[in-house]
Amino acid sequence: MRVGIVILPEHRWWAAEPLWRMAEEYGFDHAWTYDHVGWRSLVDKPWFDAVPTLTAAATVTSRIKLGTLVSSPNFRHPVHFAREVTALDDVSDGRFLLGTGSGSQGFDVRVFGGQPVSTSDRVERFAEFTELLDNILTTDNVSFEGKYYSAVEARRSPGCVQTPRVPFVVAAEGTRSMGVAARFGNGWVTTGRPSGTEVADGEQWWRSLRDNTERFEEVLLEHGRVPGRVPRYLNADAGPTYSLSSVEHFRDLLGRAGELGFTDVIVHWPRQEAPFEGRESVLEEVASEVLPGLKER
Repeated sequence: MRVGIVILPEHRWWAAEPLWRMAEEYGFDHAWTYDHVGWRSLVDKPWFDAVPTLTAAATVTSRIKLGTLVSSPNFRHPVHFAREVTALDDVSDGRFLLGTGSGSQGFDVRVFGGQPVSTSDRVERFAEFTELLDNILTTDNVSFEGKYYSAVEARRSPGCVQTPRVPFVVAAEGTRSMGVAARFGNGWVTTGRPSGTEVADGEQWWRSLRDNTERFEEVLLEHGRVPGRVPRYLNADAGPTYSLSSVEHFRDLLGRAGELGFTDVIVHWPRQEAPFEGRESVLEEVASEVLPGLKER
């Protein structure tokens, strides 16, 4: 089991830099940040862009994987984003993980004056976004004409450090978006529930995760892929209880996630207030008491 941590892009760099350094020193396998223009209850609070944040994080770390959780078509175009992805992979010396998803109907849509679109249209747009991004990152010269995106002789050079491109970790809850993960994903990430919805209790959440993993296995088989060879990432704080509320809760979470076949669990750095309200002392205990044992297995 690998464990990652999300550091929200809410701090000025003098305050954020120590967190990224500590994430590596604590022994986390990967560290992520949100790729939004603004997010939920924090939309009126300080917020920074994911790409320069991760670029800076890459310069103060050397081992830990770094990723977006997640980038979406809501405000990114594959042609320009491919350049940013290539640069991030280069600066990090091949440590970048591209988390992608269809995007929600929240602030990222409203701030551009866009109108909400149906789930079906969002998934169709996401599939096209992912296909074109994959093409540009793996092909020397790409021209493309789709329903949502176009490209005329988009260049790949110099290409990614990782070959054939950076890994795509695809967020998917429904069957159609799982199809995108099966086609292009080097990993699958799930919250166990559709974006913006709530779960009544922990057991309901675990049942939804079990249902999702079973459905994803079926989709992988339909696309000719072996389920056991695709890493599975669990967004642990999509459930009703904060993952780092206690060391005991975190241990239980890891055990149950492992039983469902998850290879990776992602938690959030504790904040002084919601969301992800918690104590850094618990994070320190997890780093000293739990993570070393995972490395030894």
